[in-house]
Amino acid sequence: MILQVAFAAFLLVNSAIADAGTQEQVAVESDEGVLVLTKDNFQSIVSSSEYLLVKFYAPWCGHCKQLAPEYANAAQHLAQNELSVKLGKVDATIESDLAEQFGIRGYPTLKFFKNGKPIDYSGGRTKDEIIQWVLKKSGPASKVLQSEEEVLSFIEGKNVAIVGYFENLESDAAKLFSELADSVDDHPFGLVSDYSKFSNLEYKDTFVLYKDFDEKKVPYDKDIVSAEEIKTFIFVHSLPPIIEFNPETAQKIFGGQIKSHLLLFLSKKEGHFEKFIDEIKPVALDFRGKIVFVTINADEEEHQRILEFFGMKKNEVPSMRAIKLEDDMTKFKPESPELTGENVRKFVSDFVQGKVKQHLLSEELPEDWNKTPVWTLTATNFDSVALDSTKNVLVEFYAPWCGHCKQLAPIFDKVGEYFADKEDIVIAKMDATVNELEHTKISSFPTLTYYPKGDSPKAIEYNGDRTLEAIIKFIEADGKQENSSSTTSEEGEEEEEEEVEREKPKDEL
Repeated sequence: MILQVAFAAFLLVNSAIADAGTQEQVAVESDEGVLVLTKDNFQSIVSSSEYLLVKFYAPWCGHCKQLAPEYANAAQHLAQNELSVKLGKVDATIESDLAEQFGIRGYPTLKFFKNGKPIDYSGGRTKDEIIQWVLKKSGPASKVLQSEEEVLSFIEGKNVAIVGYFENLESDAAKLFSELADSVDDHPFGLVSDYSKFSNLEYKDTFVLYKDFDEKKVPYDKDIVSAEEIKTFIFVHSLPPIIEFNPETAQKIFGGQIKSHLLLFLSKKEGHFEKFIDEIKPVALDFRGKIVFVTINADEEEHQRILEFFGMKKNEVPSMRAIKLEDDMTKFKPESPELTGENVRKFVSDFVQGKVKQHLLSEELPEDWNKTPVWTLTATNFDSVALDSTKNVLVEFYAPWCGHCKQLAPIFDKVGEYFADKEDIVIAKMDATVNELEHTKISSFPTLTYYPKGDSPKAIEYNGDRTLEAIIKFIEADGKQENSSSTTSEEGEEEEEEEVEREKPKDEL
């Protein structure tokens, strides 16, 4: 393996260059089996590759580092088996033109090129999931199975495999199954259509989800008429009743059809998994299809941000929270955090029935909140200050860890000092990581929002230069602003890093 990778450290790829009308050899470096793509060779490699998966990454990105070995192993497997799919990568911090060309806004972002045409990658981040996805996109959606042995071989070794049994391929059910096989990329699909080659078929005119855990196989026992219902069925039964959150499972958990989740915060070191899971599992089975039960190991360092996201401390573990992933994530907190089967069942039942009120984070309001030129807001006093009809208020929504927020801080303090003697102007800030508002959702840091005085004013988000002069001018103009390119001037490695950092709680969840 090592020798083979070393031998492939430098590849010469023949590429047809249309403009020249001749064949040129383009030097392409290979890193552990992954083609290193640059602006000089990108188009040549895309043009000469029938199937090419490209990873846009940043060297400092934590999720990119986690993906790297899985991605390399997938590339090596495909090459060793002489399959037609190639894997490449682009360092977007260097090749910024390529990143801009393909609209890269976060890392890692993967694009699949089929005969030169890109589509978004929607698969998982493990070696097997990457291989499964690209092979499906580069081959038939369903594999035809001609014997019982082929069915067994197709199922064997797979976490989940789906087999359809349809003799009449022109039936509406068979056509819908074929469409699903083409659109559901997470699992391999097989097809049995020649019944004569099977001595005793157990299933006909339906499909079966086979898996290597729990009940091993689950036949679909409804009429095959609704694609969405079938996708939900596949999602629900392809996961265990209670699934542990980690980088490999994150996309499966939060990218599926079920948008409600119960998060169980546990400690492996303290033996919580052994203590609580068996009692909670029957509850998870009863509510299967309505809410996904997820465990989060609070001992993991990278999961501390998740605790912070819910306003939780490590000493609150074990505990639970519920979330809904709709347009925005909404959080729900139980009256009692006890993880007994009875308490979990009551909380989940009330949550599913809509009886639990949304939980919003709020800090305790400091006594000196309005004693400095820049006032401090929390969720408890935000409306009374920012929505005061007698005052013009500029609020900075910030995060303590945000680099751009730290750069803005001394400038924003000076803005506060400039308007300190103006009774009808308030300059304020709020830590949006620990204070949440039902009417306002913050998607990036820092966000500056202006609330003009009046009975029902419309909030105005500031998008100008983050300079003292520009912010003062914006306030004195009562929120009127010209289009500015200043925010884009910070784009690139540093700006992208802030964007990725802001998204971490969402990505990790």
